[in-house]
Amino acid sequence: MSVLGEVLVGLVIVVGLVGTVVQVLPGNVLVLGAILVWAWVTGGGAWWAFAAAAVVVALAELGQWLLAGRHLRRADVPWSTLAWGGVAGVVGFFVLPVVGLPLFFVGAVYVAELVRRQDRERAWRATVAALQATGITIVVQLAGGLLASVAWLVGVWRT
Repeated sequence: MSVLGEVLVGLVIVVGLVGTVVQVLPGNVLVLGAILVWAWVTGGGAWWAFAAAAVVVALAELGQWLLAGRHLRRADVPWSTLAWGGVAGVVGFFVLPVVGLPLFFVGAVYVAELVRRQDRERAWRATVAALQATGITIVVQLAGGLLASVAWLVGVWRT
């Protein structure tokens, strides 16, 4: 692959890494997709870098579900509450661009837990637990994306 092609792949990887933090773009899908395109064009040993990146991303995806899920189970927050928060966050993103996503997510999680628990303090604790689980998800996904990026950089260096 040409240097310009590798720079473009690197830019898509950076956009993917930002997407893991912002949670608007499918971050690790972009990272892995960019590495796949690079491996396809480069060929040879580049496939080993892609395989390493794919394993790391798959482990990160699994890890985020396990860690965040365990955190939510400890706090007795059902997935349906997060689903309501997610739907409200998407709506909020379009109602109030950028800031609407977290505001509507938090508001919907709090309201869903308030309806379910009938206790403001417990609903707020569940909302905080949901936010912590979201943070865990972001950190694990970002770690996976960064490790996949390192695999790509090693592959670029070796090919």
